[in-house]
Amino acid sequence: MTQAARAAAPEDLTPTETAVWTAFRRGDTHDLREAGAEGEAGAGSGPAAVDDPARAVRAEVIARLLLDGPPAEPGRVAALKLSGALVTGQLNLSGGRVLPYVELRDCRFEAQVLLPECRFTTLRMIRCAVPRVEAARVATSGDLCLARCEVPGGIRLTDAKVGTDLLISGLAVGRGRSGHCVAADGLTVAQDVEAELLRADGEFSLRSARIGGRLSLRGSTLRNPHGRYALNAARVTVEHTLYLSSGYLSGPAGGGTPPAGVRTRRFVCEGGLRLDDGRFGNGIIADRASFLLAGAQEVSLRRVQTPELRLTLQEPPTGRVSLAGARVGTLTDTPDSWPGAGGIDLAGCVYETLSARGPFPLAARLAWLADATPEYSPGPYETLAQSLRAGGEDSEAREVLLAKQRRRRETLPLAGTVWGWLQDVTVGYGYRPGRAALWMAVLWALGTVYFAAHPIPTPVDEQAWPHWNPLLFTLDLLLPVVDLGQSNAWRLTGTGQWVAAVLTLLGWVLASTVVTGVSRLLRRG
Repeated sequence: MTQAARAAAPEDLTPTETAVWTAFRRGDTHDLREAGAEGEAGAGSGPAAVDDPARAVRAEVIARLLLDGPPAEPGRVAALKLSGALVTGQLNLSGGRVLPYVELRDCRFEAQVLLPECRFTTLRMIRCAVPRVEAARVATSGDLCLARCEVPGGIRLTDAKVGTDLLISGLAVGRGRSGHCVAADGLTVAQDVEAELLRADGEFSLRSARIGGRLSLRGSTLRNPHGRYALNAARVTVEHTLYLSSGYLSGPAGGGTPPAGVRTRRFVCEGGLRLDDGRFGNGIIADRASFLLAGAQEVSLRRVQTPELRLTLQEPPTGRVSLAGARVGTLTDTPDSWPGAGGIDLAGCVYETLSARGPFPLAARLAWLADATPEYSPGPYETLAQSLRAGGEDSEAREVLLAKQRRRRETLPLAGTVWGWLQDVTVGYGYRPGRAALWMAVLWALGTVYFAAHPIPTPVDEQAWPHWNPLLFTLDLLLPVVDLGQSNAWRLTGTGQWVAAVLTLLGWVLASTVVTGVSRLLRRG
């Protein structure tokens, strides 16, 4: 076929399709929307009405243009730029290679779009209505955009590869096969995934996805109240940041943290959220997010690795939150970020720095640890103490470790409980060593008063007995090992003998608890 023959529009095309053919060769936009509906910002009249035959373009014509289209006019670049069309039939580009730039705005498709294993340069679908998009293993060298589209039957992007950005902000997507609204397991995106103000009904699955930039779900609403997860992103890798925070509803366009004075929408997750084994290069930001959970649904961040986790919520999640095995650099939270007793799992969770947004006193923090450990576990207490010590809060760190020992005492048999209670009362398990000196002073004073008020006892050796000194005699009884030459020089009888025995016993108890506490501190040091 000659070049001229390929350039000519086929005779079976409708006038609308012929105009699309001509615009394709010139790389121009062919707008089928009502005159004057589109302004400078690209706002149109919405997807084409189903009963508007003047906007109809057959899917087979679009496929022919994209897969084996006519050559561009001299000095022009061929591209499909179509607005306001009603695409009849099924668009099937499975396994094809599409070289022209593709941009579809405000188009309505009668049937699902089939793109499995298709190769694009850039594919942009904006404000389009599509029953379903099948695009497993699709690949683009540029952007893949489905912004503000309506896809009631779900999207499949399993093992897809996007050369730059995946842009799905404003997308409204419904439940498809197997309860998934977006099935994107194994997705690879070289740069960012922009999914802000998205409305999803079903499971949004990103298992084992790899994202070279950020994953932004600002202002999105994910609903799967009767399934297990609303967002299932186990083993996801995000090189920058995962945003689960507020998004713009008004004000200047663009992503990022909304400035003051603009209307925003919170991120809402009605169903479980799973980020198990995820890797995040910069952080996870869940600021003022809302997690509405029921039954066995939970917020699961098991074994995640991230330099920052910002869980600053305005109301506690209505289900369980698990950070078991997580490795976090800086953990920022609020008292309202956590559910109550039994709803927190911090087993094996390690963080370097802990900071709170707003008041979070130590008593409340200890209650948080108690809620996280219905059954005693030392790890969460030791991690918190280490974080406080690293921040220069040594006294608070000691209080946390003291609380740990008190929790441990609850698990011991009777003998261990009694011994632990003695250590607590006397020296605070070694974390309050000043108590030992106080008890020693009290016993020393009581013993001195007692022996001073009674007659001088009989010396053991009448030929060489020291000068009687109640003060030194009591001290000699209280100090084990050390011999001041008083306790063994006098022979006590009656009540005095019992008093001396009690003082000696208490001296050993104090000495033992001090040694135990000091040893514990040295081991931790």
